[in-house]
Amino acid sequence: MTDLATLYQTDYAAWAQRNAELLRERRFDELDIAHLLEELSDMGKSDRRELHSRLLVLLAHLLKWEYPYQTLADRWREFDGRSWRSTIIEQRKQLADLLKQSPGLKGILADTIAATYPDAIELACDESGLPPATFPEHCPYTVTELLDKTFYPNTQP
Repeated sequence: MTDLATLYQTDYAAWAQRNAELLRERRFDELDIAHLLEELSDMGKSDRRELHSRLLVLLAHLLKWEYPYQTLADRWREFDGRSWRSTIIEQRKQLADLLKQSPGLKGILADTIAATYPDAIELACDESGLPPATFPEHCPYTVTELLDKTFYPNTQP
């Protein structure tokens, strides 16, 4: 095991700093390539997991907003969607930040939405008590609508 590989196991911050120095100095043959590749791969996975997570919450809240909103508003006069609106605003802000920091995610956004949508239906059902048949089989929102700060389906409370 090289000194850098050992450092990776014992002091991650020092390992990262040393690899950065070696890169700046163009001393490529001394880099801890195996661990660098592992870390780069994990960074991409982490961003994709965050994208999925943010979209899951955003989609579920938009579905709850659009489909059971009128039923809830009729049952509870004080319901005005503030909690859901706050969550929608927060998820859109976090998505915008994530896409700004990792612009490569834009290329997988549509596929991630499609893959996340069934989980969003399940979450919306769990939180609202509505059956899955309440919601469309495929995501009814475009990428543009999902990221648009002013878009709220069917209703503007």
